[in-house]
Amino acid sequence: MSPTVPFMKMHGLGNDFVVIDARSAPRVDAALAAAMADRRRGVGFDQLAEITDSASGDLHLTFWNSDGSTSGACGNATRCIAAWEMSRLGRETLTITTDRGSLQAALTPGGPTVNMGQPLLDWQEVPLARAMDTLHLPIDGDPVATGMGNPHCTFFVVDADTVDLAVRGAEIEHHPLFPERTNVQFAQIVGPDRIRMRVWERGAGVTLASGSSSCAVAVAAARRGLTGRSVRVDLDGGTLQIDWRADGVWMTGPVAHVFDGVWHG
Repeated sequence: MSPTVPFMKMHGLGNDFVVIDARSAPRVDAALAAAMADRRRGVGFDQLAEITDSASGDLHLTFWNSDGSTSGACGNATRCIAAWEMSRLGRETLTITTDRGSLQAALTPGGPTVNMGQPLLDWQEVPLARAMDTLHLPIDGDPVATGMGNPHCTFFVVDADTVDLAVRGAEIEHHPLFPERTNVQFAQIVGPDRIRMRVWERGAGVTLASGSSSCAVAVAAARRGLTGRSVRVDLDGGTLQIDWRADGVWMTGPVAHVFDGVWHG
C-alpha cells in the first residue's frame, strides 16, 4: 500500500502549489509529483514544493513541476512557505536554502517578501547553448535571456493580452538555444514602474503568475532601459512588486494557504 502523505495547498496570485513537509512525511519523487499534479485524478498544481531540513538555513526547498521534472526556483511557492513557517515559528525573518542558493525572507506590510538572489546574465549561467549577448537573443522578437535559478526568455510586446500564449510559449520553451528548456514571458511596458506580463512555465504550461518570471522580466526591462529597477508587475492572477537592489531581486506580494489534505495515492 502506498504511504499516506499530508500536504498543504497554497497559492500566490493563483499560481498554485502543493506543499509537502518532508521533515515529517515521506520524500517526494517524480512519480508522486506527476500523480498529484493531475487536476482531474490528483490534486492539481503548477509546482510542488518539498520542505526538508537545511544544514545552513531554517529549511530547504525542492521544487517539482507538474510533469514530474524538477525546477531550480519557484518564487511564489517560496513566499507562501516562508509566510507559513514564519507564522508557525513566530518569526519575522527566515533563511531558506534551495538549488538556487540561500534566500532571505521577511514579513512586510505588502506581504511576505523574498530575495531571489542576483540575476544570472552571462550566457553560460542562464544557460544558453552557445556564447551570445543575453540582452538580444537571435530569436524572432528580439527576446532577453535571464537566469533566476531557472532559465527565462522575455519578449517585449505592444499588447501582452493578444499573444497566443499556449502556442508561442510551448514553441519557445523547447527552443534549441535553451538546453534546459525555458520559462517564457510576454511583457508589455505600461510605464516606467509598471509592466503587464503573461507567462508560460517550462514543465507546467500557462500559469496565472510566476515569481521567478516576474523577477526575470523586471531585470530584462531595467537592462533594456525600459523601466527603473523597482516595478509593479501585473499578471493574470494579480500583482507583484519587484525591486532589483544591490543585494538581489526582492519580490513582494500576497499569498494564501487554501487547505490541508492527505494524499492516499
